[in-house]
Amino acid sequence: MEWAKIEGLIVALGCQVIEAKGSGVTFEKDGVRAYFHRPHPEKEALIYRIKDAREFLIKIGETP
Repeated sequence: MEWAKIEGLIVALGCQVIEAKGSGVTFEKDGVRAYFHRPHPEKEALIYRIKDAREFLIKIGETP
């Protein structure tokens, strides 16, 4: 799965994007935060990033 699709979903759900140095990014909604490294140079998210994104969605009250 492309990371851009995961990031697009998180943004579409109303999360704030906080850019960090390099490939780091934090998503925040209602005080709940999750920090990720965007994959590079590949575009595909590794399985652990997908699992972490799923956990974040659950924490903010969304059903993945």
